[in-house]
Amino acid sequence: MFTIRAVRASLCDLPGIETPRLSIASLRLEDADALRRLTDDPAITAAVDFLPAPFTLQDAEDLIQSGRRGQDRFLGAWTRGAAADESPGGELIGVVGTHLRGAGAIEIGYWIGGAARGRGFAFEAVSAIIGHLAGRFPSRTIVAECRPANIASWELLKKLGFRDTGEEGHRPGRRLLRRS
Repeated sequence: MFTIRAVRASLCDLPGIETPRLSIASLRLEDADALRRLTDDPAITAAVDFLPAPFTLQDAEDLIQSGRRGQDRFLGAWTRGAAADESPGGELIGVVGTHLRGAGAIEIGYWIGGAARGRGFAFEAVSAIIGHLAGRFPSRTIVAECRPANIASWELLKKLGFRDTGEEGHRPGRRLLRRS
């Protein structure tokens, strides 16, 4: 006799993704100091409600390890050009979070470091990850939460095909957007 097990959705094994300017891969503990340096920025910690300020090395390690259960995964976006045996790329310039929400949704969120903002890196990284998630989880809806006053992120999400649902997000002051 044998038992058939349902395959459980997991984000544990998301592959690395290469774009023209970025290498995107799951953050590893070795990346914790780079993550701390990128994220310990008041513009980032004020915009992302679950990030403490200051953002310490321990906070970075905890964020990376939060993906062990497979329901959440944080991917780093590095500029391309490092040696193959180093981190996936040169400088860590951003993070994209992926989060399984119930049986039918995947939430994405992101932050980009100050020097890299306004250069199209967020669009490049998030669109690559969305493309992968849509192919891997075709029955799930991809969602995001954003403050309407965060014009740059709101416009980026619209450019990526997200539409305001008219619903409040589960984080304070945010609206739920769904990718059409």
